[in-house]
Amino acid sequence: MTPKTRRRLALGLLLALPVLAQASDRWQIPVHTRTLDNGLTVVVSPDDSAPVVGVSVVYKIGSRQEPRNRSGFAHLFEHLMFEGTPVAGEGVFDRVITSGGGRNNGSTRSDFTNYIEVAPASALEPILWLEADRMTTLDFNERTLANQQDVVKEEIRVNVENQPYGGFMWLDINQAAFQKWENNHDDYGSFEDLESATVEDVAAFHRDFYGPNNAVLSIAGDVTAEQGFALAQKYFGHIAARPTPARPDVSEPINTGEKQLTQSDALAQVPALAVGWKIADRGSEDHAPIVVLAEVLAGGDASRVYQGLVKGREMAVNGEYLFGLSSPWEFDGPTLLTLFALYKPQYTADQLLAALDEEIARIARDGVSDEELARVKTRMLADWNNGMESFLDRADTLARLQAIWGDADVANQIPGWIDAVDSKDLQRVSARYLTAKNRTVIDRKPAAMLEAAAGQE
Repeated sequence: MTPKTRRRLALGLLLALPVLAQASDRWQIPVHTRTLDNGLTVVVSPDDSAPVVGVSVVYKIGSRQEPRNRSGFAHLFEHLMFEGTPVAGEGVFDRVITSGGGRNNGSTRSDFTNYIEVAPASALEPILWLEADRMTTLDFNERTLANQQDVVKEEIRVNVENQPYGGFMWLDINQAAFQKWENNHDDYGSFEDLESATVEDVAAFHRDFYGPNNAVLSIAGDVTAEQGFALAQKYFGHIAARPTPARPDVSEPINTGEKQLTQSDALAQVPALAVGWKIADRGSEDHAPIVVLAEVLAGGDASRVYQGLVKGREMAVNGEYLFGLSSPWEFDGPTLLTLFALYKPQYTADQLLAALDEEIARIARDGVSDEELARVKTRMLADWNNGMESFLDRADTLARLQAIWGDADVANQIPGWIDAVDSKDLQRVSARYLTAKNRTVIDRKPAAMLEAAAGQE
């Protein structure tokens, strides 16, 4: 049986099961965890179905933890980690992995930065050597710093300044919704902070946040738990733990007053609306219900927003939801559930918002039928299990959950949390959190529309 056939069979079996399945019916992901003496947490998920391994190293430093006047450093460092070390010079990391048939990447989020690789199992030791080498130190010099400062600034120009809508549904809305600097500053960082960075600054950032005691190493695939732990000790065990700055207090209550902004967009062709609500704390009784509620509202073509506002009233062009740039299970501080939609120019943002309020009020008043809730849960569980089949995605998810929750086995608990959500839970959280007082609204209009409206006044 081919891997593709196995995946199709697994999905078919999942869809055939009742949504409220017993725990014994669920796929139990192998999760083995150990902490080395230097504080590095190691997670291994053995799976010999293919001679492949996925590796993820997650550092518990994201934009939310970066120091003041150092906005964008977490993202800048994601780039610098590929610029070489005194032992493995510039380009060695990529060449070693790709020449063996592997691939690698990295990304920065609010609460972590992750570095990922997937390759044949025979390449596991070289990957671990490379990761341990750049955890130890980097080749800090003026040339590579200047080069990556330019790369990051160009990324901002391409992805934000010269793109329609410019990520306003996760960048701008955070700045408007949150009070504390740690939660509301631009994840990309200001040009001023980036340009003022020195070699000494980035060396200190690596020293403070890139030690083994601030990291999680995760391996998934064709390796046993004991092999994984032994290799982690072999390659990482010699790296000394380093003091890490105290994490800032990022807590914020839900908002008590609505915030509305109108923005001009010279590149947009149609207006867009983003509506964000502060949500419950991670792990609270309201956390899983809010995740399920987001899927009910904007999870695909059968969702309330699509059926009610796109297909039904034909006001919107699409309807999507997001929890910042992370999954709804991977945040370590205040975050937003944001609904985003392009809408037709003959309607106003207030009309679209009123229609959305009606859909939310209907859930708060009437709940969700058993059939709709079963469909939503089936989709969510299928997506979760499909995501865990890839060794790369599994290693990365387990590393993120270990870093955020302190327990990678949360991966085996999430399906049960989804199963346990009922209609009353959805009524409660929609009425508690998706209120006008708690929301931040940004109406992003094409510049030409705003100019035309101003000319008619």
